Amino acid sequence: MKKDKLNDKQAAAIAYDHIGVPQVVAKGNGLVARRIIEFAEEKGIPIQNNESLVEALMQVELSKEIPPQLYQAVAEVLAFIYKLDRIKAQKNT
Repeated sequence: MKKDKLNDKQAAAIAYDHIGVPQVVAKGNGLVARRIIEFAEEKGIPIQNNESLVEALMQVELSKEIPPQLYQAVAEVLAFIYKLDRIKAQKNT
């Protein structure tokens, strides 16, 4: 029996205020994951598809800082977002 693709979907959201360590602010499977993604799209929040990172972030409690072993992977995501922000800012000038 094939699994429903929607139920297999996972999503996690991180927040970083430039002070301290990024935190997991949302995570979920299935419909919750879909809603996290839809919210990000509606708000213009960049989305990066990284199944390995999502799997690891799913293990972190909500509102908790990411563990040190995820610093490198999350730093790469943040660098990606900053690059997108710079490109967007250049287009608006």
